[in-house]
Formats: sequence, structure tokens, C-alpha cells
Amino acid sequence: MSAPATAFSQSFFHGTRADLRPGDMIAVGYQSNFVDTQLSWVYFAGTMDAAIWGAELAAGEGPERIYVVEPTGAWSDDPNVTDKRFAGNPTLSYRSRDPLRIIGEVVNWRGHSAEQIRGMKEAIARLTEEGNNVVID
Repeated sequence: MSAPATAFSQSFFHGTRADLRPGDMIAVGYQSNFVDTQLSWVYFAGTMDAAIWGAELAAGEGPERIYVVEPTGAWSDDPNVTDKRFAGNPTLSYRSRDPLRIIGEVVNWRGHSAEQIRGMKEAIARLTEEGNNVVID
């Protein structure tokens, strides 16, 4: 007799500085975390590391937050990551035109070192100066 099959459940995360609550929706039409424009997609990841970067690099002054989210519709790989940096999508980075529902908040997480964050922000600033910090929307 074989063991019964168990369902696999994937958790998804969204890093930001926005103050949200369970049941709230992250939807298109709001200011992006990273560029000075509204995007037509919402972004999320299947890894905590990608969400941590999202929170640490998000614009604003509020506390860094990571939410557990549930996509409410179809989603696809985020071409800003998979086409530009990580073939095969090892960061499990996705985007959707449909809202993400906040399920909960991850409160005990460890961020990157100040040196790593500074290095990433400097790299982004260089890309911006060169005109290469373009979001595929």
C-alpha cells in the first residue's frame, strides 16, 4: 500500500513599505515600489529573498514589510528578472494584472547587510544614469 498523495502549496510574497492588512488587495494603478510611475502589473515572488529585496529597495520612508499574498487571477514570469538577469526564473518572480490578496505578514525575517543594500542601490543608480533602468511593463 502506498502513502496517500499530499497537495503541494506554494507560498507567494510581496515586499514593500505599504502598510496593509489581511484581506487588502495589491492592485495595479498605484505608485510602483521602484519607479516613479504607475505600472499595469503587480509583482510578487515565490522566494523570501526576492521579497526581501523588494522591501529593502522600495521607495518611501515607512517600515519594510513582507506580505504573504494570493494571486486572484492568472500570472506569468516577470520578464524584468527572467529576461534580464536570471534565466529559468530561480527567484520565482512573477507578475499579474489581477490583484494580489494579502493573506498575512511575515514579521520575523532577516534582511541583507547594509553593505549589500548599498551595493544594490549603487548598481541601480548607475543603471538609471545610463538610461538602462527600464521596467518592461
